[in-house]
Amino acid sequence: MEMVWLLLCSFALLSKMSLVCNSEAGSVTYDARSLIIDGQHKILFSGSIHYPRSTPEMWPSLIAKAKEGGIDVIQTYVFWNLHEPQQGKFDFSGRHDIISFITEVQKQGLYVCLRIGPFIESEWSYGGLPIWLRDIPDIVFRSDNEPFKTEMEKFTTKMVTMMKAENLYASQGGPIILSQIENEYNMVEPAFHERGPPYVRWAAAMAVGQQTGVPWVMCKQDDAPDPVINSCNGMNCGETFAGPNSPNKPSLWTENWTSQYQVYGGEPYIRSAEEIAYQVALFIAKNRGSYVNYYMYHGGTNFGRTASAFVVTSYYDEAPLDEYGSIRQPKWGHLKELHAAVKLASSALLSGDQTSISLGQLQDAYVFKVQSGECAAFLVNKGPKHATVPFQESSYQLPPKSISILPDCKKVAFNTAKVSAQHATRSWQVTQKFDTAENWEEYKEAIPNYEKTTLRASALPEQISITKDESDYLWYTFSFQHDSNAQSTLSVKSHGHVLHTFVNGVFTGSAHGRHRNESFSLEQTVTLSKGINYISLLSAMVGLPDNGAYLERKVGGLHEVRVEDQDFSKSSWGYQVGLDGEKLQIHSDSGSSKVQWSKLGNSDHQPLTWYKILFDAAAGHDSIALNLGSMGKGEAWVNGQSIGRFWVSFQTPKGKPSQTWYNVPRSFLKPTGNLLVLLEEENGDPLGISLDKVSITQVCGHVSETHLPPVSKWLVQKTQNQNNTKTKLGRRPKIQLSCPPKKSISKVLFSSFGNPSGDCKTYATGSCHSSNSKAIVEQACLGKRRCSIPVSLQKFGDPCPSISKTLLVDAQCT
Repeated sequence: MEMVWLLLCSFALLSKMSLVCNSEAGSVTYDARSLIIDGQHKILFSGSIHYPRSTPEMWPSLIAKAKEGGIDVIQTYVFWNLHEPQQGKFDFSGRHDIISFITEVQKQGLYVCLRIGPFIESEWSYGGLPIWLRDIPDIVFRSDNEPFKTEMEKFTTKMVTMMKAENLYASQGGPIILSQIENEYNMVEPAFHERGPPYVRWAAAMAVGQQTGVPWVMCKQDDAPDPVINSCNGMNCGETFAGPNSPNKPSLWTENWTSQYQVYGGEPYIRSAEEIAYQVALFIAKNRGSYVNYYMYHGGTNFGRTASAFVVTSYYDEAPLDEYGSIRQPKWGHLKELHAAVKLASSALLSGDQTSISLGQLQDAYVFKVQSGECAAFLVNKGPKHATVPFQESSYQLPPKSISILPDCKKVAFNTAKVSAQHATRSWQVTQKFDTAENWEEYKEAIPNYEKTTLRASALPEQISITKDESDYLWYTFSFQHDSNAQSTLSVKSHGHVLHTFVNGVFTGSAHGRHRNESFSLEQTVTLSKGINYISLLSAMVGLPDNGAYLERKVGGLHEVRVEDQDFSKSSWGYQVGLDGEKLQIHSDSGSSKVQWSKLGNSDHQPLTWYKILFDAAAGHDSIALNLGSMGKGEAWVNGQSIGRFWVSFQTPKGKPSQTWYNVPRSFLKPTGNLLVLLEEENGDPLGISLDKVSITQVCGHVSETHLPPVSKWLVQKTQNQNNTKTKLGRRPKIQLSCPPKKSISKVLFSSFGNPSGDCKTYATGSCHSSNSKAIVEQACLGKRRCSIPVSLQKFGDPCPSISKTLLVDAQCT
C-alpha cells in the first residue's frame, strides 16, 4: 500500500497538481504561489554556504549568523570531484563531510536546498566534474551521451541514497526541502544542437525518478520539464525573470549575487546593500517571488587547488558573512531588516490577489489584498530622483531607486534605500613578522633538462591529459645542437596560464595569460651556446576551466615552440608532471625531512624556490591571515594543509594585488611549532611576510530623523495593536552599535547630532551640531559590546530647529 501511495504522489507531481503527499510527517510540494511545507505556503530567504569553502569548526557559527540574519534555508552545491577524486573511491571526511554539514543546519532549525548538479560551475576547478571522466571512451559531457549520463546518474543516485540513509529529506522529517539537477544548462544548450533538449528531459526524469519527496529545480532553464521548476540566477531577477514556464510553478531566485567572484588581475566588485535589497523587494512584489537565495551568503576560501582558472583564493569576501565568517555590515543588517519586513507582509503576499497601480511615470505600487481585508503594498520608485507618491489617501516619500514596504498598506516598515544598520570596518593587525633570515630555510627546485626527464613524446603533449590535474605544473624539455655562441629568439605559444623558461638551466623569463583570454605567447632573446643546448619550459595552470560546452575538449599547455625560424613543436620532447617538491610532499612535516634544506641565501631569490619556517599561533580568537604582499606567485601550506594559491604579482589596473591576505583557519593551527611552507615561482621575498589578526575594529552608525526604526519595533507594535494593547511605542529611528564577541566599545571616535557631512567612510561636523553629542554617546556605549542611541531631540536638544537632524557615530572596538 505504501508503494501505491508513493506512486500516486509522484503521479500527482508529474501531473502538475499541488497535492500534499503526507506519507511522512514533513512534505514539500508547490503551487503558483510558493513551496508548500507541511501544508503551509512559505516565503523563504536562503543563503549559500559551501561546506568545503570553510571548516567544520566554522559551520555552527556561520549557520547561526545566517539564522540571526533572517535566513530560513542554507543552500549548497555538492562537489563531485571533491567526493570522487578517483573513479569509485569516495571521500566524505573533514571539510568534505556533507552529511555533518546538513545535520548541523538541521540542528539549528533551518532548511536545506541541495544543489547536486553534479556539474556546478561555481568558480570551482572543472565545474566540479572529476577529471577522470575525460578518460572514458566517447564521452561528451552534459549532453545526450550515454557514457556521461551513466556516470552522472551513478553519482546523483549515490548522493540521494546517502541523504535518504540519514533521513535528511523533508519527506523523512529532515531539512532538505529542495534539490537542483544540472546548472545553468541553458547557457550551453544550443552548442549541443539536437543532443541538448533530450539531455534536459532525461536529467529531469532521472532526478524525479529518485523519489526524494521534494521538488527539483533547474536554474536558468526556461525549458525545464514539468514538474521540475525553472528558476532565475543573476543580480536583477525582478527585472529580467520571465517567470515560471508553467502556471502552477512558483517564482524562485536561486542565485542573487551579493557581489561577484574575483580573478587575478581583477578589481573586487562591490554591490551595495541598498541595491541588493531593492532587487529582492522588486522580485517579491512584481514576480510574486517566494524564494530568494543569496549567492553567496558566505563565500569562504578556495583552499588548495580548487579554484577554477584565474579565480583568486578568497571567494565572495563581500558577502554578508565575509571570508573569515565575520558579519559584514551594513549588508548583513540591512538584509535582516528586509527579511523581517517581508515576513510581516507574508500572509497577504501568499494568499492575497496582486494588483499593480501606476503612481507616476517611474513609480508603481504592487498591492496584495485578501478578502478578509488584510493588505500589503510595495511602493516602487524606479527613477533617479526623490518622488512623492499618493497611495490610499496618503502621500509617501520615496528616495531614488527604492522600494517602501507597507505590511498593512498604511505604515512603512522598511525602505530599501534607507540603511539603519551599522557600518563596520575590518582591519589587520600584525602579530608576528617573519623578517629574520635565520629563521627561514629554503630548497631550490631542480630544473630538469631533456636527459633528466624519463617520459617522452614525439610532439608537444597536451597538459590536462598528461597531468590529470595532479599538479598545476608540466615540464616540457628538449635539446638541440647549435653551431656557435649567439643570441637567438625563443618563441612559445601556450594554451596554459603561466610559462617560465630556462635555457641551459638558467631562468630567462616568464609570461602569462589572463581570465577569459588564457592563450598567450612569449617571445624573448636568449643566449645559446656552441654545442648542445637544453631548453626547459615550465607550463602552469592556475585552475581548470569551469564552464562552457564540450568541457572534455578543453586543452592546456604548449602548442608551438620555435627557436628563430626552426619549429621544434614536433621534435622529440621529454616531460615531467609536477615539481620534485610536490612529489616529495615537502610541504608536510614528514615530507620536509626528505630534502636538504639550506639557510635563506643572501643573493637574489631564484624562481622555483621552496621556503619554510616555524611559528606560534597568535593568542585570542580573532581570525588569522598571512600577509603575502612581498611574494610573487605560488602556493602556501600550514601544517601540511594548503591555504590556496597566491599570485600577488598579478596586479589590478589600479596597481594593487588582487589578494594580499590569505586565510589561515584557527583549526589548521597548533599553539606552537606550526610549519609554514611556500612554493615561490617568481622572485618573492619571504622576509616581508607577516601573520596578522583580522578583526572588526570600528563600528559606525549614520541615521537621520527620516529613517525608519528597526522592523522588530514595528512588529512589537503591530502585535500589541492586534491584542488591543493601548501602549504607544515610540517610532524613533536609532543607531544600534555592536562590537564582535569578546570586544567592547572602548572609544567614541566621532559623534555629531545635527547635520554632519559625509558618511561612515569620511565625515566632519556640519554647521549644525549638538555640543553634548559625544558625551551622550559615551555614556550610552563605553564599555559595552552593544548600545542603542535614539535620534531624539529630547535626548540631544535641538541645535537648529529649521532642519532635519542626523546622528553620526563612529566608535572603536577593542
